[in-house]
Amino acid sequence: MANGSKPPAAAADDSGAPSTSAPARPRSTQRFEIEGYAVEGVSIAGHETCVMFPSLSLAFDIGRCPPPAVSRDLLFISHAHTDHIGGLPLHVATRGRRGMRLPTVFVPACLAGLVRRLFEVHRAMDRSDLDHKLVLLEVGEEYELRRDLRVRSFRTYHVVPSQVRTGYVIYKLKQKLKDEYAGLPGKELSSLRKSGVEIMNTVSTSEIAFTGDTMSDFILDPDNADVLKAKILVVESTYIDDSKSIEDAREKGHTHLSEIASLSDKLENKAILLNHFSSRYTAEDIDAAINRLPPSLRSRVHALKEGF
Repeated sequence: MANGSKPPAAAADDSGAPSTSAPARPRSTQRFEIEGYAVEGVSIAGHETCVMFPSLSLAFDIGRCPPPAVSRDLLFISHAHTDHIGGLPLHVATRGRRGMRLPTVFVPACLAGLVRRLFEVHRAMDRSDLDHKLVLLEVGEEYELRRDLRVRSFRTYHVVPSQVRTGYVIYKLKQKLKDEYAGLPGKELSSLRKSGVEIMNTVSTSEIAFTGDTMSDFILDPDNADVLKAKILVVESTYIDDSKSIEDAREKGHTHLSEIASLSDKLENKAILLNHFSSRYTAEDIDAAINRLPPSLRSRVHALKEGF
């Protein structure tokens, strides 16, 4: 905000749930590049979150459906708080009106009935088909997005009663010649293939991990090793300074930046994109908090600050 002024106190999100107050001004999206990926998005705690990777045509969460999100074919929903799922019907409806291909929407399996009812209600009100492909993922379940891309859901730790919260890891898949066939001439390799011998291995690397809202417990979960090794970790950091404590963050099901700092030795990610800051902060507050981080962590950290 201009001159580093803070938004009115009513705009700050301290509830861990969607805010009932209007944002200070309309949101656009922030664009930048991290580790060879274009990234675009907006994420303000209690108001909206949508983080997009245009080159992969995917978006994580869709609180309000910013215009660029309409072009993303793949949509991954972490949980059912409105600031993370509120724009879903609009996303599907807009693509339908524009004659675009059906979007594929991934949600935690426990949300199946609720999401289907959500679309039933909007179909009745909108008088449109709202066609889409709905994919339900249990924690740990994988799904092939295309020949060279796969997603796996992982457990996160937020405060949504009776719901499983999930983050998502995106894997890139490459075919690599098996070691025992390395150095063989091309004709011999071709002959082996024709005879039905499998000479290639599929090698997967975790590229992008998105947590959605979560406590820092996900870092200590032994099943989340690939999350901590992903090239890019998109992780929430709702609170960033001493104005709110770790206990405050945990009470709301969120993560404090100081927890990320104290657990940074476990984070092998090349880049860490912080998002979901409380609206109590300004862009200057966020920059100052990042500058206080240890150099080994600070050099890897980026922040989604649009709207602050």
